Amino acid sequence: MSPKVTTIPATKPLTNSNLGASARQTLKRVAAYARVSTDMEEQQSSYTAQVDYYTRHITTHNGWQLAGIYTDEGISGTSTKHRAGFQQMITDALSGKIDLILTKSVSRFARNTVDTLTHVRRLKEAGVEVFFEKENIWTLDSKGELLITIMSSLAQEESRSISENVTWGHRKRFADGKVMVPYASLLGYKKGKDGNLAIDETQAPIVREIYGLFLAGKSIREIATCLQDKGHLTPRGKTRWSVSTIRSILSNEKHKGDALLQKTFTTDFLTKTTKTNKGEIPQYYVTGNHDPIIDPDVWDQVQYELTTRHGTGSGSKLHLFSSRLKCADCGSWYGRKTWSSTTNKHTVWHCNNKHTAPKTCTTPTLRDHQIKTAFLAALSRLATDLENEDLRQDLATVFTTKELEEDRDQVAKRQAELEAMFSAMVAHNQQTALD
Repeated sequence: MSPKVTTIPATKPLTNSNLGASARQTLKRVAAYARVSTDMEEQQSSYTAQVDYYTRHITTHNGWQLAGIYTDEGISGTSTKHRAGFQQMITDALSGKIDLILTKSVSRFARNTVDTLTHVRRLKEAGVEVFFEKENIWTLDSKGELLITIMSSLAQEESRSISENVTWGHRKRFADGKVMVPYASLLGYKKGKDGNLAIDETQAPIVREIYGLFLAGKSIREIATCLQDKGHLTPRGKTRWSVSTIRSILSNEKHKGDALLQKTFTTDFLTKTTKTNKGEIPQYYVTGNHDPIIDPDVWDQVQYELTTRHGTGSGSKLHLFSSRLKCADCGSWYGRKTWSSTTNKHTVWHCNNKHTAPKTCTTPTLRDHQIKTAFLAALSRLATDLENEDLRQDLATVFTTKELEEDRDQVAKRQAELEAMFSAMVAHNQQTALD
């Protein structure tokens, strides 16, 4: 027996309230999206041409109303996260302000396949269509998504190829000892006429001051406070100095005239994620690449201080009496503290077990000037005792630097050998490339 079909007639008339937004409107609201990936002059002309073209194209088209021209300049297409113009366009479209979006090609829209499909699907669900002129793809067409998947995959692969070529070019320059520097974040230098680093005498005094304060015993945090109080600006032009910025300046070999190349590398061409190079790829060290702001010996001393102060490598303040004052009662070290009030601030020293439970040390707290006075008195007595020949010999033995000087000479000799080997390898590679 064949099934019986019964028709249930409609009971409500079809009105404008039942129609979609595009069906109710006599004019279709059309927007356009334009993007260039660099700030180069030829790209700027392309950007201007795109804006002019879409403005005239939409305003002269019958049945279309200009809903806006959305743009991004000097922004990569591998991700939509940082494209303010693109994000605003998507927001306006999903809010019902746009019916159709025009763009030059899939690669202008996004070079990331996932980003392209995600946004196209969101717009499609909201009834907003996208037209890619170069590929002649309408997203509301039945074949639109398949074509977009293919074209965006090709665009992503093209972006990967470009990224790999750029990376290869950078690494070849590094291997040749050619230095590339982000001058906007490097304090004390600017790009010279020959393309290499040149000392910026408006910023170099700040660098010298930072090194001087650190070697004078100031902690990194105290240096940051001092620079802020004087109104000095950071490498990025900000007024607030961070501990990490000061530490970076103190450990940057460029300030002594050298350059370590390929400190970081990109791990993902889509997200532009970078990682500190800890041996994953080769690095190249260029000695004497440019004029130093800091004498190399001073720079080396700062590196020593960075790694030895309290054994933390944090560059904390090292005081003359730190780890040298021992409590006579319990044998613990005396620690340096700062007492402050609304009217004054002063430095004191007390046993580190003074407030340690269950048994606290009862030795007295000493002011900083009391420690200094006692030290000078002991030094005066020692100077008197230097008439003793045995004591002079003992002091000479304790403070001899002969072994350290021999170690230094060995290290310098080995460094010279390695530099000669490196130079020979670079020359050989260059000759091989020419042949």
